Amino acid sequence: MGTRRGAMDKYDIKKQFKELYALRAGDFELVTVPPINYLMLDGQGNPGTAPAYAAALEALYSVSYAAKFASKRAGRDYVVGPLEGLWTADDPESFTRGEKDSWKWTMMIPQPHWIGPPEIGDAITKATAKNVPGLDKLRFETLDEGLSVQILHIGSYDDEAPTLHRLHSEFMPANGFGFAGAHHEIYLSDPRKVPSEKLKTILRQPVRKL
Repeated sequence: MGTRRGAMDKYDIKKQFKELYALRAGDFELVTVPPINYLMLDGQGNPGTAPAYAAALEALYSVSYAAKFASKRAGRDYVVGPLEGLWTADDPESFTRGEKDSWKWTMMIPQPHWIGPPEIGDAITKATAKNVPGLDKLRFETLDEGLSVQILHIGSYDDEAPTLHRLHSEFMPANGFGFAGAHHEIYLSDPRKVPSEKLKTILRQPVRKL
């Protein structure tokens, strides 16, 4: 019974905040995002080719899983959250033009509320022992996006541009919204296992009333 109860109690941010992660295909919807703690790493360049991007993911996952296993040994298990990313560029139109080399990104993985700097510090120490690169660039930060517009995109990452154009040029102006944060993507699918046409990605934009 103990094992079964533990499995049922395993924390999963996607289930804890279904309105943020369990979207169905449809139109834009408004949500209020609470403050969430993230392990983050900044970089720039084409995510498909930049070595820094692959190194960032290795550092994020290595430390996130080290923190999870330590928490599980202490009696509190959880599902490691999905990979997420904040995306910016000096010229926002570079996203719709696909000029990936100029993209700036912050890749990140959400952490349960009981995982804080001490736990992350211990996890980084464990990853350091395994010679994981890029650990010195990691940071632990709370992201408070508040009012946001989001939509579920199904398909290739390269096919997001029309939806983003519709969000920026139609939905936001029609509803009196301005930008209040970086473009946020939540990757619900593993591109190594899922065909590009079936990838599920939540596209989120923090907004404010003008």
